[in-house]
Amino acid sequence: MVLDEALQRLHHTGPERDGWLSNHAPMAAEALVRRNRAGAVHRWLDRYGSRLEERPRGVAPIPAQEWRDPLGDPVRTGDWLTFFERETALAPWRDVLATWWPRLLPGIAAGATHGVIRVGHAVRTLLDAETPERVAELGDGLAYWAARWQPLAPAGQGPYRRADPRAALDAVPRVPDQRFGIRNRLAQLAHLPDWPRAAGAVPGDGDPAPRLAAIVAAAVRRHTTHGYGNPVMLVHAATAPAAVLRTLPALPPALHPASLAAAWAASAAVTAAYSPRTAAPVPVDTEEPDPDAVIDAAVRSADAHAIKFADAAIESWTGTGDPALLVAGRHATDLISRPA
Repeated sequence: MVLDEALQRLHHTGPERDGWLSNHAPMAAEALVRRNRAGAVHRWLDRYGSRLEERPRGVAPIPAQEWRDPLGDPVRTGDWLTFFERETALAPWRDVLATWWPRLLPGIAAGATHGVIRVGHAVRTLLDAETPERVAELGDGLAYWAARWQPLAPAGQGPYRRADPRAALDAVPRVPDQRFGIRNRLAQLAHLPDWPRAAGAVPGDGDPAPRLAAIVAAAVRRHTTHGYGNPVMLVHAATAPAAVLRTLPALPPALHPASLAAAWAASAAVTAAYSPRTAAPVPVDTEEPDPDAVIDAAVRSADAHAIKFADAAIESWTGTGDPALLVAGRHATDLISRPA
């Protein structure tokens, strides 16, 4: 299969490039296959592959019982890759995921949320079919998450609660200094008086899965009016919770509430870090939104973030039928592709 060929082709590459930029290739390849664009995968990889770096070597083995110390240490990325290669060889992938998901979940900000996003893409494809290449990709995603593990400022408890996820995202406080990268911005959350209450008040009531789906849909729609502030980074307000949503079917139900809470905090954190102060008008589209047109526009852009956001928008539209989600997917590609 094309996806397994692509994953095998990418297995020698590292999870990052140019310092700490993420390797999006496995995620984009999975999204393209998911959206019936398998024919575009290898051509896309031919173009993207020149940006990638070799798989990093390890420093020292990580003993199974001593995993806490190297957690969040990017110098140990090669060791984490070896560690999870061993873990996924010794136990079924669902068991490995169930063990490590609650350990990694508090550090959901890892790699600008790309750790959890990569795991979400891997799990989604494993739920379709289990192959050695897909199991290896899950291990690599978990390793990346572990190496870049980064917790957010703590969430709190309080009366603040909104049933509508969009209203809840609109109410998230902005970080005051938006001049620098995501690590600088997320560090400011700890100094925002309203952050603990906003991050701890997961919108909606009832079962985690539909609440999480509503958060994803709200973040996708909100990109239409606020994505202009930073089109690429605000994509993650939707794709991070979408990754968690994709993983829920493979997790024990006892882990679902914590997964929902972490996904909301991640979406809120990206919103706080990159949202502009004012909303832009909703673009007027005279044509009937079409999922094929949305993904084709993203493929033409060749941008990995556009492809992954289009995938999330179509996935959300499939569950709701709301054409605004397709409009958001197409508009995001336009924003991402626009010359700086």
